[in-house]
Amino acid sequence: MLLQGFFCVYDVVPAALKMRPMRIAKPILLVSTPIGLGLGLYEAYRLAGGLVLLMAAMVATLSAAMGSVVMTIRRERAAEVASRRT
Repeated sequence: MLLQGFFCVYDVVPAALKMRPMRIAKPILLVSTPIGLGLGLYEAYRLAGGLVLLMAAMVATLSAAMGSVVMTIRRERAAEVASRRT
């Protein structure tokens, strides 16, 4: 490693170029999101009992909106693939 002023120059070894990147973000998100959501709803219940109903309604609305977008994208992609085949 060579330090030149504010910049650090690093020689990349060939072995480092062959290493595959770690794919850890998706599993962490898949585990931590429901846990965080559950803890948030629990804290809303502790803070004010009725607040949990508002938060649950908001989460349900956002989930429905996200599901709608995903379904639309999948439907359009399937139509595009079908049109390419014919």
